[in-house]
Amino acid sequence: EVQLVESGGGLVQVGGSLRLSCAASGFTFDDYAIGWFRQAPGKEREGVSGISISDGRTYYADSVKGRFTISSDNAKNTVYLQMDSLKPEDTAVYYCAGRTPPLLLRLLGKYDYWGQGTQVTVSS
Repeated sequence: EVQLVESGGGLVQVGGSLRLSCAASGFTFDDYAIGWFRQAPGKEREGVSGISISDGRTYYADSVKGRFTISSDNAKNTVYLQMDSLKPEDTAVYYCAGRTPPLLLRLLGKYDYWGQGTQVTVSS
C-alpha cells in the first residue's frame, strides 16, 4: 500500500521555525520526486518546494526561497521541509505528494500520490 504521511505541523510564532516530515512507503522512493504544497482557507493550492530523490535537484517557490529548505533521507524514505523565519502568510495545510518520473517542472502537473496534510499556523 502506498502511503505518504506528513508530520511536524503545529502552532508557531512569527519568525519561528518548524520542520515538516513526509514519510513514504509502498513505492520505489529513488524513482520519485516529492513536492510540498500548501493550501490556505479560501485560496488555491500552491506549490512550495520539491526534490528529485535520485539526484537531489530542488525547487523553491519565490515566496519561500531563502527561508525554507527541502532535504531527503533516502535511508528513511523521508523528505523534510525546514521552515524558518515563518510569516503569518505561511499559515496553511501542508501536503506532500510524489510522482514519477521525478520531474520538478516548478511543481506543476499531476502527482501520483498525496498525503493527508498537516496544519501549520503562524501567529502574529
